Amino acid sequence: MKNRTRNERRDSSEATPSKSSNISRRDFLGQSAIYSGTFLAWLNLPRPQALAAAHASGEPVTFSQKQWQTVEAITGRIIPTDQEPGAIEAHCVNFIDKVLANEDAAQKDTYEKALVGLEAVSNGQFDKSFVQLSEDQQDEILAALELDLAEDWPDTAGSSGSFFATVRAHTLIGFLSDPKYGGNHGRLAAVSAL
Repeated sequence: MKNRTRNERRDSSEATPSKSSNISRRDFLGQSAIYSGTFLAWLNLPRPQALAAAHASGEPVTFSQKQWQTVEAITGRIIPTDQEPGAIEAHCVNFIDKVLANEDAAQKDTYEKALVGLEAVSNGQFDKSFVQLSEDQQDEILAALELDLAEDWPDTAGSSGSFFATVRAHTLIGFLSDPKYGGNHGRLAAVSAL
């Protein structure tokens, strides 16, 4: 989740929760194909309503402008832009917005509550909105969310780890799925994997 090459990761001796890995995007995709065939099949489940909505507009349908910016920042840390396009260039936030308005509408409440929780954590730790934080600060918060260790996370927002897993899954779907199902704008994942 750093804005460095994907082979560089935080030193495992750091105090903040993080995962140490030396896996490239190409290796990740290859391992996903081998070990996660079910997940990859799920990536390509037809989402015709989200597709139609994503093609019709790049404007928010589900999210407020502030929520859109926050989710876009989160996706940008999950699949950051480096020498290859990332989640922002693949328009993952647009995919998530449209799928929450359609096929995955049951997850809309999860996002709304969790985005309030994320802002509470961000303001509690850094006295700034999540989108105003540095990439390192955003990574620190997202790592804590993933491990359910986020300070100031409200009980009303549900599990921070569950939210992180949900937004990560939606980001991966938006980045990797076939564009005819509403994700992977411009087929950037195929270009990035080469």
